[in-house]
Amino acid sequence: MPILPRNSTALCRLVLSANQRAATPFRHSFHSVSWRAAVAHPITAHGPPPKAPSPAPEFGDLSESRREGNQHASEQPAQPSKPSSVLKKRFWKNVDVKRKPDGDYEVMLDTRPIRTPAKDILSIPSTKPQLANAIALEWDVMTSAQQALKNHLIPLTSLASRAADIAQEDARGITTSRDQIVNVAMRYLSTDTLLCWVPEEQQYAVEETDKNGERAESLREAQVRVAKDIIAFLSTKVWPGIDIVPILDTNSILPVSQPQATKDIIKQWVASLHAYDLAALERGIVASKSLLVAVRLVFEWSENFRQLQRPGQKRFGIEEAAEASSLEVKWQTDIWGEVEDTHDVNKEDLKRQLGSVIVVVSGETR
Repeated sequence: MPILPRNSTALCRLVLSANQRAATPFRHSFHSVSWRAAVAHPITAHGPPPKAPSPAPEFGDLSESRREGNQHASEQPAQPSKPSSVLKKRFWKNVDVKRKPDGDYEVMLDTRPIRTPAKDILSIPSTKPQLANAIALEWDVMTSAQQALKNHLIPLTSLASRAADIAQEDARGITTSRDQIVNVAMRYLSTDTLLCWVPEEQQYAVEETDKNGERAESLREAQVRVAKDIIAFLSTKVWPGIDIVPILDTNSILPVSQPQATKDIIKQWVASLHAYDLAALERGIVASKSLLVAVRLVFEWSENFRQLQRPGQKRFGIEEAAEASSLEVKWQTDIWGEVEDTHDVNKEDLKRQLGSVIVVVSGETR
């Protein structure tokens, strides 16, 4: 037997007790007390409030320099108020539509005409009295001049100003804005949302059913139905004989380019548009993400294409254009429902922008 050192018995006891504690799970006691509501005691102090704290001695020089700086600042003349304070109130009382001797219209804020961002007086063509009155209504419902800086509150004013600036450039022989809009339109044609179709459904895909238990229209079928109607109209009325092909129609993620003849004809057509039609087309393209949808909307409502329009028939309007440009979202929300304050707001904003396109290009009723 090995010889244990001194105090070995005590050491063995310590090791044994430690092993027992390690084998025994820890136990904690939890104590709780009853909750008591806080009592707010009344303020019983009287007299004046305490004095403001004074700075420490090491910061005395700094306080003196600050006071001197404030004194010099107070001796300087007062700076004029910021322009934002002026814009927070409405500086006009009445809004009127005035007709000039040449027949065009001006929207007057009391005695001051509305001007474009280029500082030119906004002149509305004589054939668009409804546009002048609609712009006057935009300014009449404003409560402050600051609202005029937000384009979503003045969609018609901003669009008419854009058209007026293009008309001014045309009069001076400048094509800067026209070239910019044409380039934007051709880029959107390369990724037109109307021509992007989902691939054919596989055999193992589950078919959706409507509320009546019948087979529902698939997303691809809806895309093809809406797109072919617009393509047929454009290829017969606007660009006769033109060939428009879908951009995405297979499992490939690479878009298919339009034939060069198609791009040349469309580019020439867009570049030759009237100033108001061109500005409206630009907004319609950006809002709908589709050149083809915007072209049909402008063509159906513009006063410059009345000889080619179909009198007495229902025209391609706001609802049709909104559905064609957001077909995927509509198809999904019909199945899963809308997200409040998201899908409904986006839908109404899209209709507002497309509606401004119709008002700007339309003329007097026939």
